[in-house]
Amino acid sequence: MDEIEKLKEAYNSKKDKIKERLRHFEKFFSEPYSWFYHNGNLVLMPVETKDDYRLFEELAFCIFTANTSAEMGAKAVDAVRNVLIGGAADEMTRRLEGIYRFNNIRPAHIVHTRTYLKNSLNFQLKNKISSFKNKEELRDFFALNKDIKGLGYKEASHFLRNIGFKGYAILDKHIINSLHEFGILKTNEKPKNGKEYLEIEQKFIDFSKSVGINMDELDLLLWSMKNGRILK
Repeated sequence: MDEIEKLKEAYNSKKDKIKERLRHFEKFFSEPYSWFYHNGNLVLMPVETKDDYRLFEELAFCIFTANTSAEMGAKAVDAVRNVLIGGAADEMTRRLEGIYRFNNIRPAHIVHTRTYLKNSLNFQLKNKISSFKNKEELRDFFALNKDIKGLGYKEASHFLRNIGFKGYAILDKHIINSLHEFGILKTNEKPKNGKEYLEIEQKFIDFSKSVGINMDELDLLLWSMKNGRILK
């Protein structure tokens, strides 16, 4: 069995769980749910939190997750959830001690971003997201905005995918390594800038078409084949 056949076999065995997770992402944007880390899994649970605050929780998750892991990002959000909207950076830093390794810089990123969103958007994050008619402009707002700290193209794509938007590749080390192993990329080096990111993303899209697996599903599939689980 060649590698593409193995990929398709893995997809057939995991596709129901992958599709379910993508439905969870869509549900998050439209209904009052938040993610919690519980017994080693990410669980979507009903909450009474305002939509804009729930979306900010997910933005914070993606800021926390950069250069770490989904598990560590989720644990960090759980630790600071009730001070994300109003708490100081040093309060978050204290709560993250022993839980999260970037417990100084990332809270500062989150507070800077929160202040920007309050001052420029009156914290109407959902309305701002919904105002974009073009998915590239939507991602650029988060990836290229100097007042939204700690994202870039990868984590902006991660954030948008996690809140139900489709058509973005999340080019983390697992995906890059997979594309290299399939011969799609000459090296397994991470993209150095936005231009390289978009070039690799197009190769990912072309690969998804060639194997007949939707790109959003392929992203979760390749990640799970490296990590062993379907998270977010």
